[in-house]
Amino acid sequence: MENVNSLFASDEIMLQITNLKKVYPTPKGDYVVLEDLNLDIKKEEFISIIGHSGCGKTTLLSMIAGLNPITSGQIILNGKQITEAGPDRGVIFQSPSLFPWMTTLENVKLGVDKVFPNASKKEREDVCKYYLSKVGLEDSFHKKARDLSQGMRQRVGIARALAIKPKILLLDEPFGMLDSLTRGDLQDVLLEILNKEKTTAIMITHDVDESIFLADRVIMMTSGPKAKIGDTLNINYKKPRIRKEILEDSEFYKYREYLINFLEH
Repeated sequence: MENVNSLFASDEIMLQITNLKKVYPTPKGDYVVLEDLNLDIKKEEFISIIGHSGCGKTTLLSMIAGLNPITSGQIILNGKQITEAGPDRGVIFQSPSLFPWMTTLENVKLGVDKVFPNASKKEREDVCKYYLSKVGLEDSFHKKARDLSQGMRQRVGIARALAIKPKILLLDEPFGMLDSLTRGDLQDVLLEILNKEKTTAIMITHDVDESIFLADRVIMMTSGPKAKIGDTLNINYKKPRIRKEILEDSEFYKYREYLINFLEH
C-alpha cells in the first residue's frame, strides 16, 4: 500500500497534473471542488479513481478532457498543456450519446472522418470496422443505434473512442448501467484492446472490484469540498488478467478491504 503519488522519470509520464484547483462561483460564495491536486500517470498505465459522490471525480475527468476550464494549476498531456478538447483524448461516458438514426458504423465513422481526413474512404471505414469487430459487433455494422441494447450501445461507444487512436482514454462509469454479465464481458474486451494498443486510461468507478480488476493503480479521492488525492493503491497483477485467477487470489480481498476501509472513513 502506497501513500499519495508516485514519481516517475519524465519520459515515462503521459499525463501530469500539478496543483490543480477547480472553483465554482455560487450565490453564497466560491465552492472549491478540487484543491492542490497532484498526479502523474505513466504511459500505458490504467488508473481508476474512486471516492464518494461529490468528491470531484467527474469534474477532474472533464478538465482532463478539456470540457471544463481549469481554475488554477495545469494539466500536461504528452508534453502539451490542455486548454481545450482534442482527439488525443477519447471519452467514454456511462451512457454513450449515439445518433439513433445512424448505424453503428456511421456513429463510429463521424469521429474517424474528422480525425483522419487525409485517409481514403476505405481506410477510414476499415478502421471503424476493425474496432467494432474488436468489441464484438462484427455482425452489426449496419444496425441502427436505436435498435441496439444498452450493452451494444456501450460497445459502440468504446469502439468510437478507440477508433480515433487517442493518447489517453477517459472513462466515466462506463459500465455502471450494465448487467453484471455484460459488464464483465466488456471489462475483458476493454483490457484486451488497451493492452494491444498500449493506450493509457483513466476510469472513474464506484465499483471497488472493477477498479481492482482493471487498474494498475487505484487513486482514492478525499470527500469534497476541496477534494484531493487521499491515498494510492498499487495493484500488482500482471497482464493479461484472468478474472477467475484474480477472484481466487487472497491478495484481491486484501486490496478490496483496503479500499473499502478508505471509503468508510
